[in-house]
Amino acid sequence: MGFRILGLFFLLPFVLGLMNATVDGIDTNLSSGGPIWSTVKEEENLVPNDKQYNGDLDGGFSSLEGMLQWAISHADPAKLKETAEVRQQLSASELNKRQMELKELMEEIKVPSDAELMKIAISDLNNSSITLEDRLRVLQELNVLVEPIDNANDFNKLGGLVSVTRELYHPDPSIRTTAAWILGKVCQNNLVVQQQVLELGALPLLLKMVKPNFIEEANKALYAVSALIRNNLAGQELFSAEDGDLMVQNILRNSSIDIRLQKKALILLADLAQSQLENARRSELPFLSDRDLLKSVVDLIATSTDLDLQDKVLVAIKSLLQLKTTEALVLKDFCALGDALNKMKQLLLNVMVDEFQRDYAMDVESLRSEVEYIFHRKLLK
Repeated sequence: MGFRILGLFFLLPFVLGLMNATVDGIDTNLSSGGPIWSTVKEEENLVPNDKQYNGDLDGGFSSLEGMLQWAISHADPAKLKETAEVRQQLSASELNKRQMELKELMEEIKVPSDAELMKIAISDLNNSSITLEDRLRVLQELNVLVEPIDNANDFNKLGGLVSVTRELYHPDPSIRTTAAWILGKVCQNNLVVQQQVLELGALPLLLKMVKPNFIEEANKALYAVSALIRNNLAGQELFSAEDGDLMVQNILRNSSIDIRLQKKALILLADLAQSQLENARRSELPFLSDRDLLKSVVDLIATSTDLDLQDKVLVAIKSLLQLKTTEALVLKDFCALGDALNKMKQLLLNVMVDEFQRDYAMDVESLRSEVEYIFHRKLLK
């Protein structure tokens, strides 16, 4: 938000023109006015090095007074003297008028904090009479505001999670889509917020939104689901109870579905398997070893030539292979993993002919070889 401070700098000529300070023993008290701003000579001079400036472009000076103090110290003395002479000719009423104008201007250019902006947006969101266009605009603003971790942590205290979760029921898909996007952002790697969103009952709603009717809605909803249950055992158990595995299978088996959904589903499976490995709770999510689910993953190798998708298929299979409950014979006989890996090898060799894709194809081949090794080792056991 560095544009805020630059905007204030460009307003300074007007502010300081209103202040009209004296030069001999310059009076820098805001209540008594100040000097006019000298001409900006170089763009780099907009970022001062003085102690009044706190060094953070997102906040700038610690106060508007500090900014004006800096402006005074860098003003042109000749201009200050000229302005002081003009000020001496003003009447008391005219000076008072200018001081009032300055006070009003300072109020207008005061930049609210992110917390204040979130409060305003949440208040607007709770207003049932605002138009659909305004409701979407408010959600888009919140989608930006919740990105910093501190703002995400404060969001529930301000009532934001309740208000946004309520929007998942909205009849308009664009509203639901943006609401899901916000929830996904605030939940990213944040166990506290994940738990808050789970307690609000958002997960079942998000799972129902993952359907091909509205592709963008489905993508953002699946993004939110993944962020909500990542490294969260309670969320993963609820995901299983709500038949989240069937949702994933339907996505992977649908050859006409948006490939972005399939990639997100594969990432989710890999995350779930990895989470079980790291937490040593391999019996909590039995669906990860389900033969139909495993086959839906392996079959993608033969149905797609997209390198990025193939990469994500391999990452998912690698994690699933390492689960003790995953049976190697099921992968060999029912899923035909060995044949699929051989077909992928030939595909990658063909792609390597293209110099623009060669490096990426070689990376995928390296991963394919690793998966093949883990698979054969598991067969021997």
